[in-house]
Amino acid sequence: MLFHATFNLPHKSNLLNAPFFFSPLKIMMISSMASVSSLHSPQPTSIETSLLSLFETCKSMHQLKQLHCQAIKTGLFTNPSVQNKIIAFCCTSDLGDVSYARNVFDAVPEPGVFLWNTMIKGYSRVDCPRNGVSMYLSMLNRDVIPDNYTYPFLLKGFTREVGLECGRELHAHVVKFGFDSNAFVQTALVNMYSLCGQMRMARGVFDRSSKTDVVIWNVIITGYNRMKQHDETSKLFCEMEKNGVVPSAVTLVSLLSACSKLKDLEVGKRVHRYVRECKIEPNLILENALIDMYAACGEMDVALGIFDRMKKRDVISWTSVVTGFVNIGQVDLARKYFDKMPERDYVSWTAMIDGYVRVNCFKEALTLFREMQAANVRPDEFTMVSILTACAHLGALQLGEWIKTYIDRNKVKNDIFVGNALLDMYFKCGSVKKARTVFSEMPRRDKFTWTTMIVGLAINGHGEESLDMFSKMLRASIQPDEITFIGVLSACTHTGLVDKGRKLFAGMTTQYGIEPNVAHYGCMVDLLGRAGYLQEACEVIKNMPMRPNSVVWGALLAACRVHKDAGMAEMAAKQMLELDSDNGAVYVLLCNIYAACNRWDSLHQLRKLMMDRGIKKTPGCSLIEMNGVVHEFVAGDQSHPQSEEIYFKLEEMKSDLKLVGYSPDTSEVFLDIGEEDKESTLYRHSEKLAMAFGLINAGPRVTIRIVKNLRMCVDCHCVAKLVSKLYDREVIVRDQTRYHHFRYGSCSCNDYW
Repeated sequence: MLFHATFNLPHKSNLLNAPFFFSPLKIMMISSMASVSSLHSPQPTSIETSLLSLFETCKSMHQLKQLHCQAIKTGLFTNPSVQNKIIAFCCTSDLGDVSYARNVFDAVPEPGVFLWNTMIKGYSRVDCPRNGVSMYLSMLNRDVIPDNYTYPFLLKGFTREVGLECGRELHAHVVKFGFDSNAFVQTALVNMYSLCGQMRMARGVFDRSSKTDVVIWNVIITGYNRMKQHDETSKLFCEMEKNGVVPSAVTLVSLLSACSKLKDLEVGKRVHRYVRECKIEPNLILENALIDMYAACGEMDVALGIFDRMKKRDVISWTSVVTGFVNIGQVDLARKYFDKMPERDYVSWTAMIDGYVRVNCFKEALTLFREMQAANVRPDEFTMVSILTACAHLGALQLGEWIKTYIDRNKVKNDIFVGNALLDMYFKCGSVKKARTVFSEMPRRDKFTWTTMIVGLAINGHGEESLDMFSKMLRASIQPDEITFIGVLSACTHTGLVDKGRKLFAGMTTQYGIEPNVAHYGCMVDLLGRAGYLQEACEVIKNMPMRPNSVVWGALLAACRVHKDAGMAEMAAKQMLELDSDNGAVYVLLCNIYAACNRWDSLHQLRKLMMDRGIKKTPGCSLIEMNGVVHEFVAGDQSHPQSEEIYFKLEEMKSDLKLVGYSPDTSEVFLDIGEEDKESTLYRHSEKLAMAFGLINAGPRVTIRIVKNLRMCVDCHCVAKLVSKLYDREVIVRDQTRYHHFRYGSCSCNDYW
C-alpha cells in the first residue's frame, strides 16, 4: 500500500539569513546590474547569466545560500533556471542538503516534472525512499505526468522493505504511463525486484527487455549472485555471449564470484580467457576476483601467478591467497602469507583463525585471536563462530563465556550462526543448563539449532529430554535430516531405549524418506551392542546395504568389551584390521578384553604381535582450562610447571580414596609387570593428572571439566565418581565415547559406556 508524507516547512524568511561567502565585488555587480536593468530593460539576461555562472562554481551549501539570497533580493528567484540550479545542487551534489531543497521546492508555485524528478532523485541519494514515494504521489495529485526519468530515480533508492511494500504497484504505474519498454525503466525494475529477492519477477522484466545494454545484464547477474543462485549466473553468461553483448569488467567480476562459489573452474577459465583475448584492462577488482576464483577451485599455482604479477595489491588480494591455502589445508603456507600482509582487516584475521579451526589447531586459533585483540581489530560474527568452535573442542568454557560477554557488550551481530555456535560450545563443555538458556532466548531457530539441542542433550546423558526435543522439533514443522537422526539414535543408545531406537530407525525411510547411511547403522550397532544384543548387532552389520566401516565394527568391538565376549571381539577386531592394519586402538581394546576375560595367553600373543609390528598405544591426553588458559596433560606427564604439586596431590587423593573403600581396578592394565607397578601406571593416567591439577587450582566447589582424547578407563571412571563425592565437586569428563557428569559419587552414564 502506498503512503503520503507530511513536512513542517520553515518560514520563507529563514532563507534570507545566510552569510555571504562569494566575492563581495561579484555580489555588488549583480545587485547594481539588477537595479539598472529594472529601469532600462524588461529582460535581465546578463544578470541571469552572471548568477547562473556562479551556480556552476558553487562548492558548498554556504555559497549556495548566499546565491539564493541574491536571487530573492534581485527578483530572479522566480526564474525557473535559478530554481532548477538551487534544487539540483542540493539533490545531486554530495555537498547538498535535500531538506533545504524541499523548502525551496515548496516555495515554487507550479514546479515542472524536472523539479519533481530532481527531488525524487535527491531522496533516493540520501536513502529516504519513503519520502521519494510520497513526493511521487504528490506529483500525481498535482496532475504532473511522470516522464522516463521519474521511475529510474524513484526505484534506484528503494530498500528491500519499501520495494516489497509498493514495488509491484509502481510497476503497474510504469505500464499505465507507457514506460514499460523504456530501457532505463526496465533496468530500474530488474534492480528493484532483485533487491527484494523476487528473482522470478526480475527475470520476467529482463526477458521482455531488448537485452542490448550490458547494464541490465549486470543488474540481473548481481541479483542472482545476491540470492546465491550462482548456477543461473553461469547460464546468463552463455546467453550473453549468444546475444553478442560485450561484458564489462563489472560483469566479469560478478561471473568470477559465481564461479568461486560454485568452484566452477571451467567457466572461470573461460572468463579469464575472455579477459586476455578481449584485452580488457585488468583492474585491481578484476584481478582480485580472478585470484579468489582460482583459490576457491584449489588452483593456487595460477592464483599465485596472478598475485605475483599484480602492480598493486590490497588487503583483499592478500586475504584471497590466505583463504586459498586454508581451503586446501595448507595452513602453514596460509600463515606465511598472513604474516607478510602489510595490513590486515577483520576478514583476513578471521580467515586465518578459521584455517586453524579447520585443521583442529584450536589452541593456535585462540592464540591468534588474542593477537587480533592486541592489534585492536574488532572481530565480527564470523570470527566469533570460529572462536566458539575452538572453545567447544577444547572444552574452554571460561573463554567461551568471555566471548559471549564480549558479543553482548560490543553489540556484535548475534545471528542464528552465533547462537548455534554458543549452543554447541556449551554442550561440548558439559554446561547443559546454559545451553538450554541460549536455546530459549534465540529469536529464530533453524534445523541445525534443533539438531544441536538433540545431539547435545543425548551425549550429555539427557536421553529422554533429547527425544522430547525431537518431538518438539516435529511439532514446530522442522523436517529432520540425517544428522538429526544420528542425535536421536545416540539418545536411545546412551539411555538404553532399544525398542524406541528400533522404531525410529525403521521410521527414517517410511516416515521421513531418509535412507540410513553408514553412520546410522553404526548407531544401531552401538545401541544393540551396549544393551547386550550382540547377535542382533551382527545381523544388522551383515544386512547393511553398504560396506561397514571401522566405526561400525568399532561399535561392536566396544560392546564386546562391556559384555566380555572375546570370541565376537576377535571377529570384529579382524574386520577392523583389514580396513586399517596399523590401528593401534584395535589392538589395545582387544588386549583389554583379553585381560577382562582372563585370557592371558591370548593377551601375551597379541602384545608380542604389537611389538613385532611396532604398534604402540596412543598416549592418553587430557585438556583442562584454568583462568582462560588450556593446560594439556599426557599419561605420566612431568613437564607441567606444577608437576611436583600435582603428584603430591595424587598421593593425597590416593590415601583419601582408599579410606572410603577405593581399590584400583587393574583389569585393563595389560603390561607384563607386577600389581604394584600396574597401580602406579594407573595413577599416572592423564585424566587423573588433570583432576589433581583442577583440585589444586580451582576454588571450592568449582566444576572440573576435562576433555580426554581416548575412552575413559574403568579405574579413572571409578576415581572420578569418588572424587565428586569426597571433595564435593562436579567433575565433567568428555571422552572419545561420551560425556560423563560425575556428581555425589555417581555418573550420568550409569556406568553404561
